[in-house]
Parts: sequence; C-alpha cells; structure tokens
Amino acid sequence: MNDKPKSPGADLTLEQVQALVTRAPFHKWLGLNVIAVGDDWIEIKATWREEWVVNVDRRFTHGGILAALIDLGADWAMVKKLGRGVPTIDMRVDYHAIALPGDLTIKGKVIRMGGQFSTAEASIFDAQGKLLASGRGTYFTAPPPPPKS
Repeated sequence: MNDKPKSPGADLTLEQVQALVTRAPFHKWLGLNVIAVGDDWIEIKATWREEWVVNVDRRFTHGGILAALIDLGADWAMVKKLGRGVPTIDMRVDYHAIALPGDLTIKGKVIRMGGQFSTAEASIFDAQGKLLASGRGTYFTAPPPPPKS
C-alpha cells in the first residue's frame, strides 16, 4: 500500500493541461497545442506566426520567441507534479540553428523537483526534427500561500 499523497496535477487530462497552458493570452497568441504530457515531461506544438519574423529578407524567427518557448516547455513540464505553472527564477538558452517559418515542437523535461526550487529543460525542433534551441531553467515551485480569510 502506498500512503504517499498524489501530486496536485497527477490526474490532469491532456485537455485540462491544454486549458491551463492556454489561459494566458500570450500562450494563446503563440498558438500552443499540448501534444502529450507525462509525469515529468511535456510536448507542445507552437503554430508559426508571421509576427515572429525578425529578419524580413531571410525570414528568421526572433530569438526571444524561441527563448519564450524554451521557458514555457521547461515550466510546464512540471504540470503533472504541481497542477500549475510556476515563476521562472533563472534561465539560459542555447541557439543551435535558425528557425525558419514553420510550426515548432517543444519538448520539456523536469531535471530535479525540489520543495522550493526545481530545474527543468526544454528543446525546440522544426518540422524535420532539427534541433533549433535548447535551454534550462530554475523555477520557484514552493506551494502557494493559503488564501486569506
């Protein structure tokens, strides 16, 4: 018999995770679609937008968009443990190749869950599976304070 309490997000369905992720207008604007979710990982598709272009001649996607997607992928990898998104404390991103027009796949994975701080990483791939960017973040995962009476 296992007396260990369930994590807050343990029973979340894919549809419920999608609803949580896309509550924020910015996430909706990014066209995020949760493809799959596990205990310590998530896979998300981002629908490419013309507004992402930073170089109009070569049609590169702005690095800030890629950084936001790394942050989102790493952050939301913890959803099955926490049942919520969490604030970013620190993050680094490595850019491996330019991102040209086309939908992107973000794969996030928890590295370490802690009581106060947790670490997760994410990678972004183009439609052909080429690695475009990767990164790692530290997130504030302490439980939220109880509601005020």
